[in-house]
Amino acid sequence: MPTSSKSVQPAEQLLSDEELVKRVRHLLHRNMISGERDGFAYHFTKPSPETYPFQFFWDTCFHVFTLAALGEVDMAKKHMRSLFQMQRPDGFVGHMSYWKRLWPGRITDLLQLRPEDVLKLHKPHMSALVQPPLAAQAVLRIYQGDEDLGFVKEMLPRLKKFYRWLAANRDFEGEGLLSIISPFESGMDWKASYDPVLGYDRGKAGPLLFWKVLQVDAHNFLKNYNLPELYKSNKFIVKDVGFNTVYAQNLEALAELCAILGDEDEAHFREQASITGQSILQRMFDEKDAAFYDLHGHHFDKLKVRTGTLFFPVVLKAVPKEVCQRVLERHLLHKDGFHVPFPVPSLAIDEPAFNPNESLYLWRGPTWVMFNWFIQEHLLEKGYTEEAGNLLQSVKQLISKSGFREYYDPFTGAGHGAEDFTWSGLVVDMMERQRQHNA
Repeated sequence: MPTSSKSVQPAEQLLSDEELVKRVRHLLHRNMISGERDGFAYHFTKPSPETYPFQFFWDTCFHVFTLAALGEVDMAKKHMRSLFQMQRPDGFVGHMSYWKRLWPGRITDLLQLRPEDVLKLHKPHMSALVQPPLAAQAVLRIYQGDEDLGFVKEMLPRLKKFYRWLAANRDFEGEGLLSIISPFESGMDWKASYDPVLGYDRGKAGPLLFWKVLQVDAHNFLKNYNLPELYKSNKFIVKDVGFNTVYAQNLEALAELCAILGDEDEAHFREQASITGQSILQRMFDEKDAAFYDLHGHHFDKLKVRTGTLFFPVVLKAVPKEVCQRVLERHLLHKDGFHVPFPVPSLAIDEPAFNPNESLYLWRGPTWVMFNWFIQEHLLEKGYTEEAGNLLQSVKQLISKSGFREYYDPFTGAGHGAEDFTWSGLVVDMMERQRQHNA
């Protein structure tokens, strides 16, 4: 069955669950690539065959959730092994792994490599950046699929080294909040909340924004990605809400993996998760706006731009129920700034930077399936069954109407960006969650 994004369904024709599962499976397998090079065995799914041909960190984790929902747990294991193939001895794993294709898609992406790695483009290498650390949750999801203790034993040492690297190298102030050093580390590259940090005040994105972001990457490159020096210079030190929420969740997942094996570090990672959750609540939550905001610089200045991540911390144990209710009811249920036919938009529609159309500058208005996937689980847990079902229904409508696309117009549902894009495959995980909840 064809899954091309060019095949648009009539608005009234909703694909059945069985058809969606069939198409998602076909999409992922068509985008898969595997091989061996310089002693490495790689196996991953390209997010999009043309636009994103590399192995990306959090994309791989999304693929694991999708594969697990499809019952393809062994394939999910191959993806995670590949993701950690080039892990450095200190625990670092880059946001992009270059395997078969060794040159980046844009020449400017060379600035996202350590200078020494620019001289090694003839063999597999990683970028110098990180991405939202979903890896522990991905491994836990695999374990839940087949209870393979051997796989957990294999991956746990790698995971522990990775999360310890993050704590040691990105928690600059010791409060449990991680800083990103480039907009691209958030996974939401041109997120509008970063505009004040970049000195961009024109609202809608344009070429000047590109150059300001490029200057950040150039600065990091010229500093040889020396993290203490980058923190000191304070060029781009941002504590992103989405990134840190994922970090807190995954510290909990890592503790769960430790508990499964009786590992003594369980208590340590639970404590770290609690510290991060409390810091998110204390530092990022804005009482007046009932929103969680990204922070900037050495003094934790709030970046008061309402992006889709303002919802994210409601999933955390450290966030009181009343705070969760205020955030959800104001912005999602009453749709203050997020009132669109196809939720959840990546930026509030009344923000100056909002643009629902296709653009080089991503995450500044259109709807991404990932937001609905992320929020749905919490809504189900907290009894918002109808609202969770509405988010799932919206995703089904988007795919039925416009195919598997990178993002969608929140008003019309038109598909934009990369075609045959795998993130939309998260719909099968959302379907499985809803099914289990209703069982």
